[in-house]
Amino acid sequence: MGRAIVVVLDAVGAGALPDAAAYGDPPDANTLAHLAEAVGGLDLPVLGSLGLGNILPIAGVPPVDAPAIHGRLGAQGAGKDSTAGHWELMGVVSEVAQPTYPHGFPDALVDELTEATGHAFCCNRPYSGIDVINDFGPHHLQTGELILYTSADSVLQIAAHVEKVPLEELYRTCRLARERTDVGRVIARPFTGEAGAFTRTADRKDLALPPPSRSALVALQEADVPVYCVGKTRDLFAGVGVTAAFPGATNELSLANTTRLIADLDETALIFTNLIETDQLYGHRKDTAGFHAALRGIDAAVGEWLMLLRDDDLLILTADHGVDPHAPHTDHTREHVPLLAVAPGRPSHRHDGALSDIGQTVFQHLTGAPDPHLPGRGFT
Repeated sequence: MGRAIVVVLDAVGAGALPDAAAYGDPPDANTLAHLAEAVGGLDLPVLGSLGLGNILPIAGVPPVDAPAIHGRLGAQGAGKDSTAGHWELMGVVSEVAQPTYPHGFPDALVDELTEATGHAFCCNRPYSGIDVINDFGPHHLQTGELILYTSADSVLQIAAHVEKVPLEELYRTCRLARERTDVGRVIARPFTGEAGAFTRTADRKDLALPPPSRSALVALQEADVPVYCVGKTRDLFAGVGVTAAFPGATNELSLANTTRLIADLDETALIFTNLIETDQLYGHRKDTAGFHAALRGIDAAVGEWLMLLRDDDLLILTADHGVDPHAPHTDHTREHVPLLAVAPGRPSHRHDGALSDIGQTVFQHLTGAPDPHLPGRGFT
């Protein structure tokens, strides 16, 4: 049955979904196309050779004559954040978007957090993650108040300077917040440095709600197939259905751990990786040059993976949502995601479908039969 490797290029969208306007996004949102336009064309020879330019017109990435399995996938459920996207990729379709707090969290919740944690909080409004520590970091250091903020996503984030609040205390505070809120994720955001030069550390921790229904990860474990998560994929599923997890706070670390697993793993298994920097470091900041550089690093790693694949392996490259640099905001965009799938010996074709097609395809590849209780249709 081989291995299946699913790699999520975070926020690498491929064109607006029909309901994008309902999420406050322009009808022409298109992360890949607009990124390529901004940098004068993308330099992605490996992804291009697999058919990235066959999916949609992308400057610098022409169509090829013999692509891999390729196409676009669309969310059938609600939401446009990492949780909703990753869940749906693995067969958990959210009927209702998780709650957001565009005006900040209710006073009653903040009071409850203060009583439970012993900490006071400042900010309490939607904010960019870098701007919030620059704007509120000095106040935090002076008063000890932790920086509480949110975004357009269903998240509650707490930032604290590592010299003011030890890491384990920040994690404890976030665990207590997780018990008291209905947001999709509570995120610990430690930072360091001096005023005017604050930087976030690599010790971010995501505390997600468990998926509300059975995922492909759980289905695989029921079939005695292990699931190895790299990066934040483990946290997005709250560890449910995960056999073992490997760190991936940076793309460099996630790529290295994924490469190591592909090279060394001899058993039938799923490797499920998130590559975070296209979203966290570059997408939200509209740093198109950095975004392109991150994609080039991924492109080089994919070239290495192709040489490590075995005849019975399946490699899937996709995304979870978009973050279009042309959008009038800095939040995620409701978009299709690209699909590139390398399955040695399987005929090339175009497949346009649902995000959940990936979970069903992976389950079928690793067990030999589809799961009748999972949504989606296989494409290999």
